[in-house]
Amino acid sequence: METINDIIKLFAAFLVFAGSIIALISAVGLVRFQDVFLRIHAATKASTLAVLLTLLGVFIYFIFEQGYVSVRTLLALVFINITSPVGGHLISRAAYRTGAYMYQKHVTNEEDADLNKADLDDEAKRQIRVEKRAKRRKEVYSRLDDD
Repeated sequence: METINDIIKLFAAFLVFAGSIIALISAVGLVRFQDVFLRIHAATKASTLAVLLTLLGVFIYFIFEQGYVSVRTLLALVFINITSPVGGHLISRAAYRTGAYMYQKHVTNEEDADLNKADLDDEAKRQIRVEKRAKRRKEVYSRLDDD
């Protein structure tokens, strides 16, 4: 029985360690990625998994070391795994609607290439992107209304 408890504690420690490594990868992604959309992806996807693994390891450890079920840990697991993706989606949506810069590895649209080369300040570029998106949105909605 003692050996099984040690194996389970080792498994819990491995889960906490794996969560820490994924959190580190998420932090590197936040620093390295170029635009808000990629950064939000790194923050929500990897961090949600990191918190899930870490809290799951803590939950298992408390069960076998202390002998009780931690309701707070369970609530934290549920709360973070529900709210983190929703918050990331809302931030991405707000960034898109305000015309935030979208990283493009290869610019294929000539207008976007000219916009990147133009001597405009960031606010003017943002406003042009917002207007272009609104125009595209109206075109899509008008096609949907016609059908």
